[in-house]
Amino acid sequence: MSANAPVIDKGNLFDTLRAMVAIDSVNPSLVPGGRGEADIAAWLGERMTALGLEVEVAEIAPSRYNAVGILRGTGGGRSLLLNGHTDTVGVEGMTIPPFIGDYRDGRLYGRGTMDMKGGVAAQLAAVKALVDAGLRPKGDVILGFVADEEYASLGTEVLLRTVRADAGIVCEPTDLGVCVAHKGFVWARVDVAGVAAHGSRPLEGVDAIVKAGKFLAELEALEEHLKERTHPLLGAPSVHASTIRGGRELSTYPDFCRIELERRTLPGENSALVERELQTILREIRSRDNNFRANLEILFSRPPLEVDPSLPIVEALRGACSHVLGRIPDFSGMSGWLDSALLAEAGIPTVIFGPTGYGLHGAEEFVEFDSVAATAGVLAETILTFCGS
Repeated sequence: MSANAPVIDKGNLFDTLRAMVAIDSVNPSLVPGGRGEADIAAWLGERMTALGLEVEVAEIAPSRYNAVGILRGTGGGRSLLLNGHTDTVGVEGMTIPPFIGDYRDGRLYGRGTMDMKGGVAAQLAAVKALVDAGLRPKGDVILGFVADEEYASLGTEVLLRTVRADAGIVCEPTDLGVCVAHKGFVWARVDVAGVAAHGSRPLEGVDAIVKAGKFLAELEALEEHLKERTHPLLGAPSVHASTIRGGRELSTYPDFCRIELERRTLPGENSALVERELQTILREIRSRDNNFRANLEILFSRPPLEVDPSLPIVEALRGACSHVLGRIPDFSGMSGWLDSALLAEAGIPTVIFGPTGYGLHGAEEFVEFDSVAATAGVLAETILTFCGS
């Protein structure tokens, strides 16, 4: 086959995306009984094998699967990892059929169309365009389709144990913008202790729920203070109380109250900083109330991301946007957390670029198909520029 400019096969891309949406891949860590990624990983493995890629479909945990394909380069070029997750959130409460892939007015509807099977389909279509055109980049192109991003990112963590690349692109939806920053998060738990007693004996009891209220008031004050910190692409950090549980029955002073909270972090912030903030609040309340007893535990955290806009992968991506879209997109940031932070933490400079849609995790989710095709075209051009051809 002679070498030509890569052309996205839109008919195949449409069929690919619709077939992916029809495969139930609800994350079982979020929804008990969810199907997980086994079926979609196997399906993707077959498609990558048909394109001539080196393919491994691997069980990374019971019934949880990654699918990895490598288009080997001819040598002497930079390698590129295209990362995307195959799991979705649940479908309860959806007002559209979740697994049919209904197409109306240029939009493909269904669970995962936007988050993020549209991006995964675009990555696959970009590599297909290169293969169809007889173009083999100098550097390797790695398709890393991973499990569990919607819960604990186990798939990307496992992927990074064996895969390395000179750069990465995560195709989460960005409205065809170039995202170079996103927030991180810290989950924490505060257990407030009281003393149980009969409701008629106030001198014997200590109300843990009322004591927890003092912490909540200070948490609100922290939220206001955080608004003073801003990032040009991400705005301010935030904190909120996510869940609260306490007490036993109406006629008993509650001896415990548990608050779980989330603190969204900016580049430069980490879990140690958040722990200091919360411990300072607890210490100040104790100084004013000798009966206040509480323990803090940091449960889980993920780092924020900030990418140098002058990196070669960012310049290659923006140049491809100029060629394919006819414009150079502005830099943007995202408030949510993405697997891109794990790639960057592993030494793989990573940028986020993907299609346009609506309804992430919502009752009605869709992706605009033309934006998926545009994403694929930009990716194909980026591969040739970054990896060499």
